[in-house]
Amino acid sequence: MGTRIVEMLLDRGDDPVALGRNVYPHLDRLGVQTIQADLCNPQQVKDACEGMDVVFHVAALAGIWGPSDDFWDINAGGTANVLAGCRAHAVERLVYTSSPSVVFGADSLCGVDESHPYPKKHTADYPKTKAVAERMVLKANRPSLKTVALRPHLIWGPKDPHILPRLLERARCGRLKQVGDGTNLVDITYIDNAAEAHLMAADALEAPGACAGRAYFISQGEPVSLWPWINELLDSLDAPSVRKSVSYGFAHTMGRAMETFYRTCRLKGEPPMTRFVASQLAKSHYFSIDAAKRDLGYFPRVSTKEGMARLVEWMLSPAAPERSAISVVQPQVRSA
Repeated sequence: MGTRIVEMLLDRGDDPVALGRNVYPHLDRLGVQTIQADLCNPQQVKDACEGMDVVFHVAALAGIWGPSDDFWDINAGGTANVLAGCRAHAVERLVYTSSPSVVFGADSLCGVDESHPYPKKHTADYPKTKAVAERMVLKANRPSLKTVALRPHLIWGPKDPHILPRLLERARCGRLKQVGDGTNLVDITYIDNAAEAHLMAADALEAPGACAGRAYFISQGEPVSLWPWINELLDSLDAPSVRKSVSYGFAHTMGRAMETFYRTCRLKGEPPMTRFVASQLAKSHYFSIDAAKRDLGYFPRVSTKEGMARLVEWMLSPAAPERSAISVVQPQVRSA
């Protein structure tokens, strides 16, 4: 999503600077200044914030498994570094990319709004550390540094380096199984809509309003039936549809057992099932975006149908294998 935010900033005449760990030829071709830095290095992040009037903090360690310290260092520690850098250089606005998973425990969430509390316990380090980071960002809101957190759900679209490759790989290897009875409804967010929401949030922070210090759910505004949607996508790409299924109870029990086994034996790689994944695949999780519509002026300009058409067109094009998207990037706007 970072790349798309940068492209949209360029389109509207802003002068973005992108911070990331790697070299990004796509941004270089667009004439964007890029800074190579480590989010966990306080000084590098602090230096990158100099001269910025807005910071979009979209970088994170995403995933369902991995060393706990890595999630804490990048998601929580990295966010602390961004906040410190903003304060050191009097950055006026910070837009933070959070996740709806910060309020997800193990039960279905159906149409809830931002008043829904954080769960007493998360079942994975990613949502746990993202929740800690979100709290930090919202607590840091001041007249001198206005902050807002966005919670886009299941971002997808052309150049997606996460969801689509994983789905296709598992489907083609025959390892993708439906979890639960297949009736769960889930929010999704087309990439352009998610990116535009970030620009809207930055603009809303510039004027007096209700969004500072608040979190907002972002989505297409209408949940999809998860497994039929996945099968529709797979069918469009001539990939095998999901035909086999397991119960939620079985998947959750196996997830717990596999987590214990991988930790005890210190195995590398990712367990084929975890409690968090079982719940995400079997339970409903969709949210009200009324607050984003009211305070940010957000609405999904690209419909799910149109987004799917764009996605399939790209996936079937020669450019698809290039996978030139950036998965972790912090686009920033240079002060005028």
